[in-house]
Amino acid sequence: MTTMGAGMDGRRGRRRSALLAAGVLVTALALAGCSAGDSGSADSAGVAAEAPPDAQGALDKGSGADAAGTAGAGAPDLRVDQRAIIYTGSMRVQVADVDVAAREVSAMVTRAGGFVGGDQRRSAEADAVAELELRVPAAKFGQVVEEVAKLGRQQSREINTQDVTEETVDLEARIVTQRARVESARRLLGRANSISDLVSLENELGRREADLASLEAKKRRLADLTALSTITVSLAGPAAKTSEEKAETGFLVGLKGGWEAFATSMTILLTVLGALLPWLVAIGVPLAVVLLALRRRRRSPAQVTEVSGPPPVPAARSAP
Repeated sequence: MTTMGAGMDGRRGRRRSALLAAGVLVTALALAGCSAGDSGSADSAGVAAEAPPDAQGALDKGSGADAAGTAGAGAPDLRVDQRAIIYTGSMRVQVADVDVAAREVSAMVTRAGGFVGGDQRRSAEADAVAELELRVPAAKFGQVVEEVAKLGRQQSREINTQDVTEETVDLEARIVTQRARVESARRLLGRANSISDLVSLENELGRREADLASLEAKKRRLADLTALSTITVSLAGPAAKTSEEKAETGFLVGLKGGWEAFATSMTILLTVLGALLPWLVAIGVPLAVVLLALRRRRRSPAQVTEVSGPPPVPAARSAP
């Protein structure tokens, strides 16, 4: 009995040892998996921390695209509302009454939040023409173009766009850099110890401020062009001719052109003669009188000699 009890105790001890070893192994494997997951997370966090802001933005966009079911992480943003675009257009519309149509165009531009930048008109009843320069918000550009086209018969239309997004971003970066340079020059100017250094730093500061002002002016110009689009509208009367009409040819057309050229030349000639006539009267008449007097004076001695003639010859006496 004693031997059997000792055997059973030995078996129980070996089982406990095996269970203990298995538990230690499982615990070690679990700890190893957790450490691997932590290291992977740390590596991912390190990569995200080292990535530049642009790259992080691209990664975020890529994640959003994947969540929406689209591919291509880091694809460029092609939304039009996020870009700086300059819209310009020109159109010609034939209308029944140019003045009435011009007032309607001004009213529709005002309703759209814009204004008329230029207004040139040539009134000649049926062939009257009005040139209007419209400045409208970019969001209302297409709407205004369509409304103007409905005023009459559209003869021509030309729409142009210019993407200045990169130029705008470049200007903003250059402005930031130039402002930093101006501030640096101002700090150095405050620490100048000699007159020569003071003069040199003042010149440098003035040059940098001028460059900064030029960059800011360019930025304002681009902002104005992108915020307000330009539309050049030509309103033509019923009899107004377009520049695209073909020129007539033929004998009668040539004869008409020659007669018009002759009439124009004669008009110019008569105009010149009319301008010179007062000078000819003021100078030519006294000059003619003087010349006539001189001519008469020269002819007077010859006439006296011819009238008086040679002295008479005495007649010869006859012999007794």
